[in-house]
Amino acid sequence: MAVLQKMRGWGIVLSILVALPLLLFIIDPQQIMQTVQSVSSKNDVGKIAGKAISYMDFQQDVDKFQTINEILTGNSTSEEGQKQARDAAWQNLVDKNLFIPNAEKAGINVGHDEMIDLTTGDKPSPLIANNGIFMDENGQFSPDRLRDFVQMVNDGSVDPRYKTYWDYLQSAVRTNQFYNKYNALFKASSFENALQLENALAGNNNTADVEYVMVPFSFKTDSTVVVSDSEIRDWYNNHKNFYKQQAGRDIEYAVFEVVPSAEDIAAQNVQFSNLYNEFAATDNIRSFLQRNSDRQYSDYFYKNGELKSLNADVDAFVSANTTGTSPIIQDGNKFYAARIVETATLPDSVYVRHILLQGENAKHVADSLVKVVNKDNFATLATLHSADQGSQADGSMGNIGWMTQSYMIPGFESVITSKVGVPFVLTTQYGTHVVEVTKATKPILKKKVEIFEKETLASKETFNSFYNKANRLATIAAGKIENFKAACDSVGAYSHALQIIEATDTYGSIDHAKEVTRWAFDNKPGKVSQIITVDNNYFFVVAIKDARKEGFAEIKDVAAGIKDQLYAEKYAAKRQAEVAAQIAGLTDMQAIAEKLDATVNTQTGVAFASMSRSLDPKFVGAIAAADEGVVAGSYGVYVYKVTGRDTGSYYTESDAKTYNTQLNNYETQLIVPVMMDDADVKDNRARFY
Repeated sequence: MAVLQKMRGWGIVLSILVALPLLLFIIDPQQIMQTVQSVSSKNDVGKIAGKAISYMDFQQDVDKFQTINEILTGNSTSEEGQKQARDAAWQNLVDKNLFIPNAEKAGINVGHDEMIDLTTGDKPSPLIANNGIFMDENGQFSPDRLRDFVQMVNDGSVDPRYKTYWDYLQSAVRTNQFYNKYNALFKASSFENALQLENALAGNNNTADVEYVMVPFSFKTDSTVVVSDSEIRDWYNNHKNFYKQQAGRDIEYAVFEVVPSAEDIAAQNVQFSNLYNEFAATDNIRSFLQRNSDRQYSDYFYKNGELKSLNADVDAFVSANTTGTSPIIQDGNKFYAARIVETATLPDSVYVRHILLQGENAKHVADSLVKVVNKDNFATLATLHSADQGSQADGSMGNIGWMTQSYMIPGFESVITSKVGVPFVLTTQYGTHVVEVTKATKPILKKKVEIFEKETLASKETFNSFYNKANRLATIAAGKIENFKAACDSVGAYSHALQIIEATDTYGSIDHAKEVTRWAFDNKPGKVSQIITVDNNYFFVVAIKDARKEGFAEIKDVAAGIKDQLYAEKYAAKRQAEVAAQIAGLTDMQAIAEKLDATVNTQTGVAFASMSRSLDPKFVGAIAAADEGVVAGSYGVYVYKVTGRDTGSYYTESDAKTYNTQLNNYETQLIVPVMMDDADVKDNRARFY
């Protein structure tokens, strides 16, 4: 009985085993593999030299670079820092998987002994020698500090994150050396021989004087100039690389921005008015603003005109008064009231120097130094005592430089009101400072102004009304693009057309809209979305019109542009032949001009190498090649005669070599992009971030 029961269980398994070959018989196995690979590749951040980079592996690398950034800055990684970490992680993968293998194939290597020299040896890499961690009190590279750091990393007596940093530094030094060698090899192979130098000098020093008549092209279409489908197809096939494209989507979208209603603004006006008298009279204005205002308390002193960027009426009140509180000022859905609390004659900027002291005795040492410091010994005392050895503005130790109210070290605000040449002690989050203002700009009248500001926010009812409008559009569209236009018309929404790629995250002036892009790439043409909410303030409804695959644009999508180009070329050739026939036998430029109902123009000092922007490039090329002729340019047909040529010497061999060096530097920057293009590197990061 047990065996029978077991066999019954096998029946399900046998059914699956029988059904699977039948399924494979019905469905092409290659199609199954393509589907599996497609699903798998959607989890890949990219592909470099044939190696797929998974999201999980890439994110681990990003985390390492974020750790390195936190070690260097002492701060948690910001949004911009995260982007920089992702870029650094990607570049590191390109270097490791593509650039370095290619450099090694070219015969380049960075050996073990070489790495020792570049890191802890006698010839440290600039990445080591210029690293602040390894500098002494005088800002000089210290081999002893480097050795101590490496020893602590190796014996585990420091934060484990520093091991990550040291590993990164060694890798960066090795990679940098590969770049140095490869670039040197590349530059050495790119030189200008004697013939090229001679041509460069001739091209830049030879000029021509010319008389010419120009017959402009007509804007009307010439029906006798025909471009066939086969010509378009042939041109496309011969220039297919011109039409490489990223994967993209053609979409239409309607967006509903949640803005406060008139009722919301009126309610805010009442609330603001009820608080206005308290703002004008309170002795604790800091507390009031903290509880009630969008703009908090500030010690900033404004000069006349400085508040215009906030509001013209606020600025006008402050400029015209020295005390008092402005009336309530409405600007759209914002409300302001400004209260002048203090006036003072202050400089715009002051030049500051300091000695930073840290540790238990910092205050005692500061009190001693402030009694003996003077203009002659300040730099010496800063060198001996300051924990900040990096402040050396204008070459003098201790100099921080010019400070303003906007460009200010936290805790140093009092320097704006300090007397010039009088040292004092100041305590900040960084330690205890001996501070001196050595120079100041001319003092002017300024006012300390506190601003009560409140922006009207949309009420729950207003929010729901916009959501309901977007929902009605999505409901009428019912997921189908053929309904989308009618749905927009029904709710009075404007439909925006846009071509997007996977990196698109901005729609008009709306940022952080990556969710809209993700939806468009996860769905097929013809679909219409439900509501997609962005920043809890915008409701999108999106329709997909078309999908463009990565690779080459289809001929149907570019045929119109090719046709226009071929028409222009054919039309130009036809007009050139017509003009040549029209003036056959004429040699005098005035007679030619009369025949063509045009005028004779002159141009002096035309140089082919400079390609004067005032002249048609095709015309300039013709002048350099022949003394007279008829040529079709970009804008018309030119009949010309060179009246003189001159050779100067203002473009020298030094100029030619400088240009060649600049060209080599530019070409060097293209090495990795060309490698990436040749290896068909896929960068899909925009799909995830």
